[in-house]
Amino acid sequence: MARRRRQTHAGLDAWPGYVDALSTLLMVVIFVLLVFVLGQAFLSVVLNKRQQAMEQLARQVAQLSEMLSLEKSHNQSLQLSVASLQSAHAKDLAMETSLTAQVTQTATERDNQARLAQASAQQVSALGAQLDQLRQQLSAATAMLDISQNEIRDRDRRIDDLGLKLNVALADKVEQLQRYRSEFFGRLRDILKDQQGVQVVGDRFVFQSEVLFPPGSADLSPKGVAEIRTLARTFRQVSSQIPGGIPWILRVDGHADRQPIHTAFASNWELSSARAITVVKLLIAEGISPHHLAATGFADFQPLDAHDTQAAFARNRRIEFRLTDR
Repeated sequence: MARRRRQTHAGLDAWPGYVDALSTLLMVVIFVLLVFVLGQAFLSVVLNKRQQAMEQLARQVAQLSEMLSLEKSHNQSLQLSVASLQSAHAKDLAMETSLTAQVTQTATERDNQARLAQASAQQVSALGAQLDQLRQQLSAATAMLDISQNEIRDRDRRIDDLGLKLNVALADKVEQLQRYRSEFFGRLRDILKDQQGVQVVGDRFVFQSEVLFPPGSADLSPKGVAEIRTLARTFRQVSSQIPGGIPWILRVDGHADRQPIHTAFASNWELSSARAITVVKLLIAEGISPHHLAATGFADFQPLDAHDTQAAFARNRRIEFRLTDR
């Protein structure tokens, strides 16, 4: 019984120690929670300040980016540069005013805003100097433009004078060539005036194809060779009198009728071109310079007579000689 009492008494003596330990643990927990709460509050304040600083830096970066874009735009043209500089100047003044208003808010911001204001003032001064330079360049460009316009007017007058002289010279060349053409055709008309199938039509001397070529052939007949040689002799006499400054050419045009052909030639194009080339080759052999000769083929697309008669077909089959400028 006595032993049981001692055990009960020992258990009651241990309870105050447990209570003290739990109280101490609770106080430690409360202290830790208080420290955590204070730390959270302090961290929140720090984060807010950093966020504000970041926003301010972002605004400044945006302002600096805008100023950079304005600077780049200065190089586009004189007028655009002047307008851009004036706009940048106005923005800098507005920024300076805004920064000056912010100086009164806090002492720390006052120092920062003062530095920014000083930098802005330097930029404004630099922009003003650039504006003055651009104005000087614009004045110089305007003076140069006036000089260039005067030179252009003088050049236009000289060009008009040269064009007038050239037109007069060309008209004189054409008139001279017309005289030699008239002489050439006049001599041929006198030589071949009684020959059938040869005539002068406007500024062209015309041989009917039958006078020079067998039907469907591009080889000159003996009579055709004699006719072309006569023409070559006459033309040599006339061409020797033409001055070297006149750019003339004797064009030989081959023409056919629109009847289908059944020869070695595929079409009237080949036949008309081959006949013109044959005549040109004989003229070269007779001493006419190839630099003053041209052979062209017109097939049946330049008829003299549109009727479907044998007489019309015969008129359309022809070799034409035309003395013209090159």
